[in-house]
Formats: sequence, structure tokens, C-alpha cells
Amino acid sequence: MVTAANKPDSKELLALLSSVCDPEIPVLTLEDLGVLRNISLDNGKITVTITPTYAGCPAMEVMRSDIETTLTEAGYQQVSVQQSLSPAWTTDWMSANGRQKLRAYGIAPPATTTCGQSTGHIECPRCGSGEVKKISEFGSTACKALYQCQDCREPFDYFKCI
Repeated sequence: MVTAANKPDSKELLALLSSVCDPEIPVLTLEDLGVLRNISLDNGKITVTITPTYAGCPAMEVMRSDIETTLTEAGYQQVSVQQSLSPAWTTDWMSANGRQKLRAYGIAPPATTTCGQSTGHIECPRCGSGEVKKISEFGSTACKALYQCQDCREPFDYFKCI
């Protein structure tokens, strides 16, 4: 239980929550993905705000449960997880580390500039070739498209720019 003597700070909570993984792409944490938006403390109550990658994301309930479980197992009793749709999530919120993890996992990260505009330059996460072809607008989840590399011929998911 959180008391005045052991009141958590935001850094401690962020350290705990930085281990919570995305249920659809388990190599990414919610922090890597940019879904974890805010942690607030008020009279011993912890409120965590998360933003879905798109409205109606089916993984939100699992994320909420994983956050609550992580904090309650660490001894925090008053935990609330809120969902915020505004501002809308953008791939700009994804960390550089998260983008590297995606590539290593076999998913092409969003091809964006620093302004969030799509560069249109998608590279195969396996061989690095830019010679790719879109197979389907939707891949394994709605936030990904299915591509095939024209050099190594391997299919791969591309995490769409939003």
C-alpha cells in the first residue's frame, strides 16, 4: 500500500511500467511504442494514461490489465488506467529503440521524417533492400501492411505511418 512514508515517484513508476510489453508485438514495451502517455500521483492514487495506436485497438484491455497487474504486484493498491484518444497516437511517438526492435523482429518500422511525414521509403527488415512491393493494405494487425521484398523474396509486415 502507498503511504506517505513510501510514496512512489514518477521515475520509480516509469521504471516498473517500462517492462510492460505490447501484447501484439511482444518485443516492444508500451514505452517503446509511445502508448504510455502519462503517470500521475494524487493522494496515493496512481493514474496511468495510455493512448491506443488507433481507435478500437483490441489490445487496449490487455495493456490496461498488464499495467494494473505490474503495479499491484509491486505493492501499489490504488491504480487506475485511463485511455486518452486526444491527441491521437502517431508513429512519431515510437522511440528510436522501438524502431530498432521492430526491424530486428522482422517488421519494417514506419518510414517517417522528423516531421512525421511518410518518406515512402520502406526497406526490407531482413536484407535492407528498398525494392519492396505492397501485397496487402493489412498485415497481421490493422496497424501493419503486408509487403514482399523483391530481392530476398521474403514477405514482411510494415508498421504503417500514422
